Amino acid sequence: MAKAKKVGQVKVTQIKSTNKSLANHKACVRGLGIRKIHQSRIVDATPENMGMIRTASHLLAVEEVK
Repeated sequence: MAKAKKVGQVKVTQIKSTNKSLANHKACVRGLGIRKIHQSRIVDATPENMGMIRTASHLLAVEEVK
């Protein structure tokens, strides 16, 4: 069994609207649990979440949480 690595967290805030965005960008923002502009979520910095953040990076602001 593999050892569980300690995963950091990031605070993700939507800063732009998803109107007129590609469907996969909307899905990534929605998958992070964000529904409205200026709404924030703290998510684990897993490769899956970081990929979604990278895909919709032009719609999001990201801060590292200590």
